[in-house]
Amino acid sequence: MKKCVVEFFGTSSLIFVGTGAIILKDHGSFSISNIEVAFLFGVLVSVTIYFLGDISGAPINPAVTLGFWAARRFPASQVLPYLVSQWLGALLASFSPRLLFPHHLMLGAIEPATSIINPFVSESFMTFLLRFVILCISRGSKIKGFMAGIAVGGFVALEMLLADPISNVSLNPARSLALAVVVPRWENLWIYLVAPLLGAFLAAPVCRCTQLEDCCSAASEKPSL
Repeated sequence: MKKCVVEFFGTSSLIFVGTGAIILKDHGSFSISNIEVAFLFGVLVSVTIYFLGDISGAPINPAVTLGFWAARRFPASQVLPYLVSQWLGALLASFSPRLLFPHHLMLGAIEPATSIINPFVSESFMTFLLRFVILCISRGSKIKGFMAGIAVGGFVALEMLLADPISNVSLNPARSLALAVVVPRWENLWIYLVAPLLGAFLAAPVCRCTQLEDCCSAASEKPSL
């Protein structure tokens, strides 16, 4: 129960602040660049890992949770409670800006910047890379340690900068689904649900092929970085 509460608040805090930054960027009265938004997301991810990594493992993302499960590092019995906690946290974080910015139409909702194929490939590949990095540096099912926070947060910021012109970057199915409910906007939601999960599941077999034999197993444990 404690882990689920932590995941709820961790996901909610990350998405609330990150979505708020995107809304302010779109607001004419504020001068916030894409670089600053990406940097903020990266810092938020790092801080979340530092504070929550020892408690819940800090996946704060259904794609990461399911990726750990696919890599046999996460117990199946905890998958659904984690997913529900993350989605409810994302839903709370997505409804809150509606109260603060009642006239903002999109509220940071994710929409493809180009045709359907390019965003799908971008979301899949970026999530795959992120999951692969996490599998390589994490300890069991926990993302923890000083260097782990820097590595994952920095990688998230870099991916947001690179992929923003293509897909507007989500990498998080909970965030995408919650924003679609609040806005509402459903047309291209499937891209941001299917693509990240596909990338997350592909990372596990690649990790097995490139890392030690026990990389993706229930007994996989690495020293904290």
